[in-house]
Amino acid sequence: MKEICIVEFTSNLGLKEPKPGKEPGVNRLPDWLWKHNLHKSINPKNIIRVDPPKYSNIKDPETNILNADSLVTYAREQAYLVNNLLSANKFPFILGGDCSILLGPAMALKQKGNYGLFYLDGHTDFMDVSLSETGGVGGMAASIVTGNGHQKLTNILNLSPYIKEENLWCVGNREYDDEYENEIRKSSATYISLQELRKQGIVNAVKAFLSEVENKNLDGFWLHIDVDVLNDDIMPCVDSRKPDGLTYDEFNELTSYLFESKKLSGLEITILDPDLDETGKYTKDFVNNITVTFNKHFNT
Repeated sequence: MKEICIVEFTSNLGLKEPKPGKEPGVNRLPDWLWKHNLHKSINPKNIIRVDPPKYSNIKDPETNILNADSLVTYAREQAYLVNNLLSANKFPFILGGDCSILLGPAMALKQKGNYGLFYLDGHTDFMDVSLSETGGVGGMAASIVTGNGHQKLTNILNLSPYIKEENLWCVGNREYDDEYENEIRKSSATYISLQELRKQGIVNAVKAFLSEVENKNLDGFWLHIDVDVLNDDIMPCVDSRKPDGLTYDEFNELTSYLFESKKLSGLEITILDPDLDETGKYTKDFVNNITVTFNKHFNT
C-alpha cells in the first residue's frame, strides 16, 4: 500500500480578483478542509505545505498572463516536492488552490515517465490566452500542461509537454459554447462533456479511460478534481458558476472507479472558495462524500 501524503498548495495565482483589491479566497482551501475534518478522515502519513509567491492582479506583458513569473517559480518548487514523493512510492493527495496548481505535479510526472491525466472539471480549461478575458492560468491549465501556449509556462525546465495531449481526458465540461469547446475538439485529447458523459454512462466512460491507460502502458495517471464539476445546487462556492453538474451519486460512482485503480498516482482538489461558504455547509458535504469514497476504494 502507498502511504498517503497530503500536500497543501495554497495558491490563488491562477485567478483574477473577484473584486478590485480582494484576492481570491481559494488559497485558504487547505485550512478550510482541515477545519471540516478532511485531513483527519484521510489520515495521511504526513502533511506538507508549500506556499506560493505573493499574488498580483497585473498581467505579465510577455505572456498576457496573471502572475506568470510567480507561477513558474512555484511550479518548480511543486515539481521538486511531488517528484520526491512519487520516487518514494507515496501518494500525493494535493489540496489547492486554483487549477494552476496542476503545473508542478504535471512537470513531476513528466520527469518520472509517461502519464495520463483525467481532468474532471466543469470547464475544459483548454483555452488559449487569446480567448481568456482574465489571463488566469486557472482557465488554461489543461491546455498549458499539454504544451499549448507560451513557452514560459509550457516548457519549464525544457519538459514540454508535461502530459501528452493524447493522454488527456477532459471530462464533465458544461460550458457549452462552440468557440470554447472547439479548442479541445480540435486537439488530440479525449473530450467528454457532461451531456456526453451521461449519454455514454459513467462506468463505460471511466472503463474506456482505464483501458487506454493499460493499452498504452502508461506509467500511471493523475486525477484533477475541480469541485465546480459538481451540481451548482450542492457546490455553489466556486468562481465560475453554471447550472447543472454532477450529483454526488454520479461523482462518487465516477471517482470510485478511479480510486480503486492501481494506476492512480495522485490527485488534486481545487477551486472551493471558503469565502463563498461562510457556514461550511457545502464543504462539509463535499468532505464527507470524497473521503468516504476514497477510503472505501483506495488501495483495496
